Amino acid sequence: MSKRSGIKFRHFVSKDESTSDMAVNASFNAIKNAKIKKEDIDLIIVATTTPDNTFPATATLVQKKIGINAVSFDVQAVCAGFVFALSIAKSMMIDNYYSNCLVVGADSMSKLLNWNDRTTSVLFGDGAGAVILQKFDNIDKKLDNWGILSNVIHSDGNFYDLLKTNGGVSSNQMTGFIEMSGKDVFKHAIDKLSLSLEEALSLSNKEINELDWLVPHQANQRIILGVADKLKMNSKKIISTVKDHGNTSAASIPLALDHAVSSKKNKKW
Repeated sequence: MSKRSGIKFRHFVSKDESTSDMAVNASFNAIKNAKIKKEDIDLIIVATTTPDNTFPATATLVQKKIGINAVSFDVQAVCAGFVFALSIAKSMMIDNYYSNCLVVGADSMSKLLNWNDRTTSVLFGDGAGAVILQKFDNIDKKLDNWGILSNVIHSDGNFYDLLKTNGGVSSNQMTGFIEMSGKDVFKHAIDKLSLSLEEALSLSNKEINELDWLVPHQANQRIILGVADKLKMNSKKIISTVKDHGNTSAASIPLALDHAVSSKKNKKW
């Protein structure tokens, strides 16, 4: 399976660890790297499908553990969760007075695995990553072509059954286990990721050859290489960390970003 997925290592929470524990650790690292005080944060958005409790939001628990006062809530969009959270954060920071948003992707996917199902249990892992979004005035236009230039998100309920859990609060009062139609997910993942990237580039008035780095969701190495092939993009420009942690759902993109920054792939980061 490692040859097909590219996954070599995964990490799992222990029995006494929770999603919020991972989220808090990632948050403190992000705060340190951003060189701000924790009190500067006025908005917290946690993308997760594996909250500590059904409610309240895991973000409020992260807020409590960090020890700050900030508007806090969760976003549940599974593997797309971090991208959705970034989009929401951007909108809220533009429309309101928030200046420093802590955006966290954290998931304990091991809690949703049926270990007898080899089509899913070998793919997913646990993890958390976080970024700090800051708002700056661009009166003198010095920040043009910097920051979030465009964001593209889509949903299509017609594919509801391709990747889901077989449980839920309102259906059977159970968490359930992950079920996946692997071949269909693989095909649609490549198509949808490629189309979304092309749309984002168009909105930013950019060409794909202008990209220095692409940081995609880390689900499967074959999907990542499939996107590169479909878009005729040099695979060496793609940040890939799936071999180190598997599919960590909402955590995968911030974990890949952390790798890109810590390995100094781009000095601008």
